[in-house]
Amino acid sequence: MVAEFFDCGGVLLPLDRPHVVGILNLTPDSFFDGGRHTDPARAAERAWRMVEEGASLVELGGESTRPGAHPVPLDEERRRVLPVLERIRDLPVPLAVDTSDPALMREAAACGVRLVNDVRALSRPGALEAVRASGLAVCLMHMRGEPPTMQDDPRYADVVEDVHGFLAGRRDAALTAGIGARSILLDPGFGFGKTLAHNCALLRALGRFRDLGCPLLVGLSRKSFVGALAGGPRPVSERLAGSLAAAVLAYGNGATFLRVHDVAATRDALALVHAIRSGAAA
Repeated sequence: MVAEFFDCGGVLLPLDRPHVVGILNLTPDSFFDGGRHTDPARAAERAWRMVEEGASLVELGGESTRPGAHPVPLDEERRRVLPVLERIRDLPVPLAVDTSDPALMREAAACGVRLVNDVRALSRPGALEAVRASGLAVCLMHMRGEPPTMQDDPRYADVVEDVHGFLAGRRDAALTAGIGARSILLDPGFGFGKTLAHNCALLRALGRFRDLGCPLLVGLSRKSFVGALAGGPRPVSERLAGSLAAAVLAYGNGATFLRVHDVAATRDALALVHAIRSGAAA
């Protein structure tokens, strides 16, 4: 194990067990639950429910980054995210925000957020400084291209080594900026500029990323490649079983944080595997 704890903005999360990160999309167009939680009161209710279901963290997102999605103006992203944060500041688990905008990172930190999940790996001007100055933890993700076009014929010399090299570089940039080594998560970016074959190769080779010295977070939940592997193209509503299988496989291959829509089901699946692996069930 890379360390005993992950420092999530001052909250220490043990790394000897898996953690479920509950996804709370505040957008009208996210691929699975877009439009369900655009009302702040309803979103807050869902956040509390995810804690009851076993989430170690709850992550809010105000901009869809699904394939084909287009950028959202900062004012709109703020309008979606900040009112919900104000309602759930006393949530008993750390809050995360999915954003690439340095201004929103700072505002979210002032509202109690402890982790930034950035699909652009803090590459925008001022993002590294915003995370360091706010004392936030960060998840650095790999994405080839941008959401509107990232699935247009993505190519790699070697997807595992290319993603490994990118994440190593962004980890080093974060460390150089003064972000603590124990406050960095890494995400290979399943589905973000990846074909079905690329996603499979990364899932098989998650152990390759352990030498980077940071815990791994993966987001596989309900994605199209999960449906494709589970017997052919499946609508989003029929991808739960495949998502649970993918989460268990990812945990077995080295991921510690699993970013999911289905918190309770994923918690149960991972708890079973962890109990058997750790000997707790003996």
